[in-house]
Amino acid sequence: MSWTHHGGRLADARAAFGDTGAEWLDLSTGINPHPWPGVSGLAIDWARLPDEGELRTLETTAAAYFGVDRDYVAALPGTEIGLRLLGTVLPGPARHLAPTYRTHAEMFAGSVAIDTLSVASEGMVIVANPNNPDGRFRSAHNLLAAHDRLSARDGWLVVDEAFADAGTDAPTSIAAHVADDARLIVFRSFGKFFGLAGVRLGFMIAPRGVIARVRALLGAWPVSAAAIAIGTAAYRDADWIMTMRAQLARDAADLDAMLLRRGLVPVGACPLFRLIDVPDAGATFAQLARHAILTRPFDYDPRWLRLGLPGSAAALERLERALADG
Repeated sequence: MSWTHHGGRLADARAAFGDTGAEWLDLSTGINPHPWPGVSGLAIDWARLPDEGELRTLETTAAAYFGVDRDYVAALPGTEIGLRLLGTVLPGPARHLAPTYRTHAEMFAGSVAIDTLSVASEGMVIVANPNNPDGRFRSAHNLLAAHDRLSARDGWLVVDEAFADAGTDAPTSIAAHVADDARLIVFRSFGKFFGLAGVRLGFMIAPRGVIARVRALLGAWPVSAAAIAIGTAAYRDADWIMTMRAQLARDAADLDAMLLRRGLVPVGACPLFRLIDVPDAGATFAQLARHAILTRPFDYDPRWLRLGLPGSAAALERLERALADG
């Protein structure tokens, strides 16, 4: 069984490695282990269809959070769907900056992997910022320079900012540069930073012509009433957002310190996950799985293993014991 396609496959892990009675610790997804706590206080009317006015309120609230005009924002039932729809809305050829999400390679038939933005000069280029799985941040200056080169030859730059919300340093988002005369599209995820991946909510920030075409494909009710209510309230919770960014930075520092104690060098600047390089990632993956800890290996590099944040001191100690029990 391959574990390299995506994370979060706890049922498969239990079937493959047995159920010892220990609760599984899922470190395979890079999702915030401290979910936004306001969900239980929301009243959601499950008996009616999602309200269009409330959907526009969600998009307006998200646009203010992103620092963009609401006319350039469309809510999506997760960024995965939006990325794949874009492959039918815009023409190829396409290139994706690798290593990255599997979806980026599958958006366009025949998409070609590149390893540097400096060769991006035509067609469409898809890049994640921060990147997954290595957590690398690319500067807004470099991304905008690539956008200018592509635009000069009628190309497009697509930036997947799924993990951008967790950073505490100077913002690297280029969403504010989206305009009708810019050949630039940005995606933002809700579930990763807010720790609510099951809500399935994301956003496309794009010129109005692209937004209109994507909305036409999604239809009248693109996201659920629950997603609308949760997303609107969470994006308005400025105090929680500020506090959580600081919390994630501390959690990432604690994870780094533990990995260094074990002789492992953590890679990446995104607070939600770390990449480690080990002689045999498959063996380390299996070792941790025997301790009911699920991580993420990669088929394109047999030495790489990605670890999400354990989420508590006890979970971090459990991970350290499992790493030591080689």
